[in-house]
Amino acid sequence: MISRAVVLAPILLAQAVRVRRTTPRLPGAEGPVTGLVKGDGPPLRLAVLGESTVDGVGAATHAEALTGRLAEELARDGGAVAWQAIGKTGANARVAREELLPLLEPADLVVIALGVNDTIELRSATRYRRDLLDLVVAVRRRVGRVPVVLAGVPPMGRFPSLPRPLRDVLGARSAVLDAAAARLALLPGVVHVPMPAAMLDPAAFAEDRFHPGPEGYRRWAGQLADVSRRLLSDTDSR
Repeated sequence: MISRAVVLAPILLAQAVRVRRTTPRLPGAEGPVTGLVKGDGPPLRLAVLGESTVDGVGAATHAEALTGRLAEELARDGGAVAWQAIGKTGANARVAREELLPLLEPADLVVIALGVNDTIELRSATRYRRDLLDLVVAVRRRVGRVPVVLAGVPPMGRFPSLPRPLRDVLGARSAVLDAAAARLALLPGVVHVPMPAAMLDPAAFAEDRFHPGPEGYRRWAGQLADVSRRLLSDTDSR
């Protein structure tokens, strides 16, 4: 049976070209890629690694983007958080391992945010899971058996910049890759945090209608922080 994507290939290609041509190209966040949220005691060392969302596209500074927002949320309990954002616009899971991992400094918690570029590149679920597993293994070889949070692949069927049927095809592919990533939560000390589609209303997007804006990053960070706290608590109790 011929897949829907194959049948629609000419339309999808035309839409993809149009989206690429008309979507505003936003830069990554400005300012330092490391920081400290002050608090009591030795700081929790947080590292966030991934694609354009970790590069801070859609926010003015990293303090307003995913890593800075997540550090603020984790510091709400009163402890200090030292953070590092290691992001590259356009990175897939393989590129993250090859090019971004060498930049990773010692960490107590690593958050990985990938999947949009793997979706756009139409990676298979098997390939994405293998690349993501290789990345998790490489992270732990570099910094030890730290807790790892896998941020879910954003549901691209809710991206307002994407027209239909391109939005539907990429939405279905992102869901497949997210399910593949979720299987890695079987590894000790690894959790997968799916992104609810309801989180992606128009107010959450930047002006390109593709990346999160500051409000989107705030919501996402709050969700990731809740899970990260539980993971860190479980790790400390062992």
